[in-house]
Amino acid sequence: MVATETIVTPLPKKLFALPMGDPLPLPTQQPRPLTITDPVQARVLETKLAEGERLIVLIRAGLESDPAYEQIGVLSTVHQIVRTPDQHLQVLLRPMQRVHIEALIRSEPYTVARVEPLGDEDPEEETIALGRTLAQQFALWLDMQPQTNDDGRNMAAIRSIAADLARQPGPLSDFVASVMDLEDSHLHTLLEQRSTRLRLDFLLPIMESELQMLEVGAKIQQQVRRELGQGQREHYLREQLKAIQQELGSQGGDIESLRERLAAAKLSDAAASEAERELERLDRMPEGSAEGGVVRSYLEALADLPWQRRSRQRDDVSRTRKILAQDHEGLDAVKERILEYVAVRKLTAASKGGDGAARTQVLCFVGPPGVGKTSLARSIARSLGRKYLRLSLGGVRDEAEIRGHRRTYVGAMPGRLIQGLRNVGQRDPVIVLDEIDKLGADFRGDPSAALLEVLDPEQNHSFVDHYLDVPFDLSGAVFIATANGLDSIPPALLDRMEVIQLPGYSDEDKVRIARRHLLPRQMRTNGLGRRRVNIDDDALRQIIRGYTREAGVRNLERELAQVGRKIAREVVDGGRGPFEIDVETLPDYLGPAKINEEDDIVDADLPGIVSGLAWTPAGGEVLVIEASKMRGEGMQLTGQLGDVMKESATIALSYVRAHAEDWKIDETLFEEQALHVHLPAGAVPKDGPSAGVGLALSLLSLLSDRPVRSDVAVTGELTLRGRVLPVGGIEQKVLAAKRNGKTTIIMPRRNARDLDELTPDVREALDFVLVDHFEEAVAIALRESRTDQQLAERID
Repeated sequence: MVATETIVTPLPKKLFALPMGDPLPLPTQQPRPLTITDPVQARVLETKLAEGERLIVLIRAGLESDPAYEQIGVLSTVHQIVRTPDQHLQVLLRPMQRVHIEALIRSEPYTVARVEPLGDEDPEEETIALGRTLAQQFALWLDMQPQTNDDGRNMAAIRSIAADLARQPGPLSDFVASVMDLEDSHLHTLLEQRSTRLRLDFLLPIMESELQMLEVGAKIQQQVRRELGQGQREHYLREQLKAIQQELGSQGGDIESLRERLAAAKLSDAAASEAERELERLDRMPEGSAEGGVVRSYLEALADLPWQRRSRQRDDVSRTRKILAQDHEGLDAVKERILEYVAVRKLTAASKGGDGAARTQVLCFVGPPGVGKTSLARSIARSLGRKYLRLSLGGVRDEAEIRGHRRTYVGAMPGRLIQGLRNVGQRDPVIVLDEIDKLGADFRGDPSAALLEVLDPEQNHSFVDHYLDVPFDLSGAVFIATANGLDSIPPALLDRMEVIQLPGYSDEDKVRIARRHLLPRQMRTNGLGRRRVNIDDDALRQIIRGYTREAGVRNLERELAQVGRKIAREVVDGGRGPFEIDVETLPDYLGPAKINEEDDIVDADLPGIVSGLAWTPAGGEVLVIEASKMRGEGMQLTGQLGDVMKESATIALSYVRAHAEDWKIDETLFEEQALHVHLPAGAVPKDGPSAGVGLALSLLSLLSDRPVRSDVAVTGELTLRGRVLPVGGIEQKVLAAKRNGKTTIIMPRRNARDLDELTPDVREALDFVLVDHFEEAVAIALRESRTDQQLAERID
């Protein structure tokens, strides 16, 4: 680089103006590269250069549209242009001097300006003196700059140019400002300052501040070198950081900020001790180290946890009763148990330091899909005024999902429980452990075992997450688990929970739920909130019986959503309503019925067919049992039966054969006839002892040629002595029988207490026959033989 004198030559009346970003380059007369991406500007510049014009004016972008801009530009000469492979233009400019922009003659498609050159005034003696002071300080500034071998030649050239400009204060100020790494606002101020004296007055304090900072840095370097042992580079870096912090008068903003956050979090004693130890480690670590990032993440996790933040206690039984009535229909027994739970929490609110009912039982809602287990938990959270935290456990197989990873692992993080508490910001939310029966286990551990401590009121006040490695109090949280069945839940975990069965809804409950909740929600979802849509109760019952068959209401809502979409289509096509839907018009919206009730009617004239009752995770089901005989011997069982059900069939055959003489059955049938027992829906696995009475009735009906009443459904375990033992899932089975049109249910007498859980409308609609012995079931279920029926018809 060489210094050149400013030459003010006559300028053309019009010059091509090139808008640039802020700030514009100072007129240092030193070459400067510039990339032009605008295709119009690039073509114009190439044309000007080809015509011999090399002068352009650099102006601030936006000047043509904002007259508030200071109208100062930089006159530059174009020395070279090169077209790059990406079709941009690389230009080498030399900014010469400041110019005043008198007017913008054109702005589209490119900018043309009329300018007037601005030369520096003749300097006064005081201005010359200030220029010499700036030159001396600039030389000192250059001496204090750290240099490498590659920077040596550049520094020599800069010194040479500064020496040539020592007696030219104006060009000197521009050159010094361009060499120093000044802020954009400072460069903009220097460009628009026409007075050399004022530019020097502005630049000298900045130079003085830079020199002071360099002196402080040099002092720190000297202090570190005195304390540094030979060859200890790592120690040198730590001491240098310490000296910088001492010079600043603090221990570092980042660490202090973490310390303040930890103090505000009000950590437990154990957590505070661990946090202080980690803060000291972080303070000794070099900036940017990988281990420092791990420690910082750990401290942030501690600071974000709600160690002392609780919700306002609102264990109000009346409020809970009101919210449950608003959100849910039916389930009276379940609601009553929840109210008892809230009452106990209110009376024991003083235990465990005011967290409230720390030793109350963990609830586990068990029932088919769609009966409202999760929404009940959400209603409880709303009634208690607490945050709602749902942890989906379906498919979780890694213990670390519950307890977290140890910090020694790469990418370690807390478990889902601690992360959830960190997100909700309260230490006592309602925590829903959804689908707890779907937990798995593999080589990574057993998550259900990790939940033993979480759900134990005697232990969860000091729950230790592997990532935190300090106890965290979970005793204030309300834990509610949900499951479809209990078979897959480990006994130790099940023992820590109180099981509340949600059997499902009757048809009338579903009609009310659809009327009050599902239908209004789907109308709003489909943009029909202001449209008049009426579905009568008979149409709703037809949807429940003819299009869905479930214990809950999930499929019912899907069918109502389809009705809403059909109506939305009619509205878009010009329909105005009101839209009235009854049983006759329902197929126009949902198509033909998916379930034919006649398919569930057992053939009354065919012996060997019985309607049994079964429980499944999806609710109760009517289980048809078919028996047939043929030439041969033995008994064959089909329908994908489990071992327990196969044993029940064997017991049923043994009992019927042992009492064949009492029912006038020919003994030779068992030796000459082969029996085949089948339970339809062969793709569905079936197991359990509750079909024992039904299997015996099916065999007895077949061998005695006496049909079973088609309106009767039966359940109960059978023993070899003919006793009928109690079974489970009575409420679900009764609802399934009612849905399938049965009017009489034969069940064990020892299950009589389960009838108290049924709603009055269900008890009134069915006839319950309680039996202790198989002979009592035979007297109710079996009709006369077909031969006797035909004889009676001939007599009539």
